[in-house]
Amino acid sequence: MDNIKVKVNDQEVGSLFYEEDRDVYSFNYADNVDKPISLTMPYRPSTYHRAKYLHPIFDMNMPEGYLFEMLKNHLSKQYGMVNDFSVFSYLCNNIESHLTYESNIESQRFAEFDLEDILHNDDEDSFVKLVRAYLGKNAISGMQPKTLALINDKDSLSTIEYIIKTWGGEYPELALNEYFCLQALQAAGVDIPNVRLSDNNKFLLVERFNIDQSTGGYYGFEEVLTLLGKDRQEKYNGSYEQVAKIIYDVVGNKNKSMEALYKTIVMSYLLKNGDAHLKNFGVLYDEDMTNIRISPSYDVVNTCVYFYKDKPALTLFGKKIWFGRKELIKFGLQSCFLSESKASQFYDECIGALESSIVKLKAYVAKNKAFEDIGFKMVDIWELSLDQASYKEVPVEITRNWSKH
Repeated sequence: MDNIKVKVNDQEVGSLFYEEDRDVYSFNYADNVDKPISLTMPYRPSTYHRAKYLHPIFDMNMPEGYLFEMLKNHLSKQYGMVNDFSVFSYLCNNIESHLTYESNIESQRFAEFDLEDILHNDDEDSFVKLVRAYLGKNAISGMQPKTLALINDKDSLSTIEYIIKTWGGEYPELALNEYFCLQALQAAGVDIPNVRLSDNNKFLLVERFNIDQSTGGYYGFEEVLTLLGKDRQEKYNGSYEQVAKIIYDVVGNKNKSMEALYKTIVMSYLLKNGDAHLKNFGVLYDEDMTNIRISPSYDVVNTCVYFYKDKPALTLFGKKIWFGRKELIKFGLQSCFLSESKASQFYDECIGALESSIVKLKAYVAKNKAFEDIGFKMVDIWELSLDQASYKEVPVEITRNWSKH
C-alpha cells in the first residue's frame, strides 16, 4: 500500500495512506510526536480515519474546476484511473508550506519566470504555458482559472511565489473585478495580500501570504472549512455565524480578528460577493502553533455582475439574502461580540470605503472602454448597496438598464 510521508517544518511526523477496497483515507502519527499537523488533529496514538475524502487538512490543497480537469486529463494518460489520493500524491512533493510531503512520485524542479515578462505578456497562450509549466505544483483550490508560478523580481532581487489568476469567456474581466473588490476591502482597513495587475489587466498576480518574509519559512494556514472538519464538497454548507464562532474560538487576539472578520463579511454583502464560502476564510499561525490570527482576505469578487440573481454563499440568520445595515450590525453584536457603537462604526467605515471605491471605479471605467460593460454593472450594484437596505437579489430595475450602457 502506497503512503505519503507527512512533515512539519521538515520533521517527519506521520504518514497518510489510502485503502482502496474500503475507500478510506487514514493518517497515523509517528511515536511521541510533538508537532501536530493541524489545529483539529492533535497528536494521538490511534489512527485518524476518514471515509471517501481526504482529511480536511490535506483536502484543502486539492485543486478544483479548471486546474482539476487539467490534472485529471494529465494523470489519466499516465495512470489510468484517477482518484483524490493519486492527485494528491502527484502534487504533494511540490507543496511548499509549513506542512511538506514525500510520496513515491519524484518532486520537480520548476523554472522561474521573469516578472516583467508576465506583466507584459498576459494573453491566453501565456497562461496555458504557465499552467503546463507548473501543473505539478498547483495545490491551490478554487473554480477560477489560476496557477502558481515562481516569479523572479529583478527590482527586489527575489523569487516570489504568486498565484496568477485570469478569466474565461464565462466570467469576463474577472481579474479586474477582483482587483477592485480587494482594493475596496483594503480601503475599509482589512488586510489583503500583495496584488498586481498585468499591463492589459488579464492577469491578477496575488502574492502568497503564508510566507514569513523575515525568515523565509512558512506560517501555518487553515481554512474555516478545515477547522469545521468538512471537505471541499461542503464549502457552501454553513453560515456566517459558524465562521465567526470557529474563528473566535481559535484566534488569540480576538478583538482584532473579529473586527477584520466583521468588516470582511460586511464588505462581501456591500460588494455583492456571492462566493464568500467556507474555503474563503482562514487563519494563520506561527511555527509553534501560537499567535493564531485571521488571515488576509482573499478571493473576493462581485459575482452579481455575472449572475444578477446570485445570493450570498452562506446563510445569515438562516437566510441567503443581501442583508442591509440593521441585520449586519445585529450580526456584529451577536456573532462577532462587538459593542453596538463599534459595530456601527465599522459598518460606516465600510460604507465610506465603498463610496471612495465607486469614485475610483467610475474614473477607471471612463478611461478604459474595454471594461465598460462589467465596470458599469459593478458601479450600479455598489451604488445600490449605499442605500443600506436588504434585498433578496439585485432588483430588475437595475439589471434592465444594463443593456443600455
